[in-house]
Amino acid sequence: MAHLLREVALDFVERAPVRLVFAREISAPPEPVFHALAEDVPGWSEWFSAVALARPLDDGGRREVRLRGGTRFEETILAAKSPEVYAYRVDVTNAPGARAMVEEWRLAPAGTGTRVQWTFAVDGTAPFRFAFGLARAGLGRTFRGAVTALDRRLASARP
Repeated sequence: MAHLLREVALDFVERAPVRLVFAREISAPPEPVFHALAEDVPGWSEWFSAVALARPLDDGGRREVRLRGGTRFEETILAAKSPEVYAYRVDVTNAPGARAMVEEWRLAPAGTGTRVQWTFAVDGTAPFRFAFGLARAGLGRTFRGAVTALDRRLASARP
């Protein structure tokens, strides 16, 4: 059953009760990484293995995302500042116990490549927060696999 989450702003990333932060350097420069995150939303299913479907809504101001396994999200874009930050808030989800969620992708030059940092900020019921904390290792593996696949995809697109 889908339910409406609390409307939070981008500063929730810094003050959320549970914050998971992952970072990795990849060889692709920041601009194409930002493009893949913010402008090629349907392409997420090509490089982020957990994503079964992603599509923009409302002329790109919102997104619909469906994960493998059935979790669904409707999201509002909070920041899209090329090539530095892409962030979105989950407005509606079928994840039980969630009350507020924001994901932020920060990009910074790292030599000729990019340092990609993904912050997952959440609030929810006590069992939800506890379970989310336990999911840290799995989400870390998912993040590393996704950015590695994205880097490979971007490398194959370079002339």
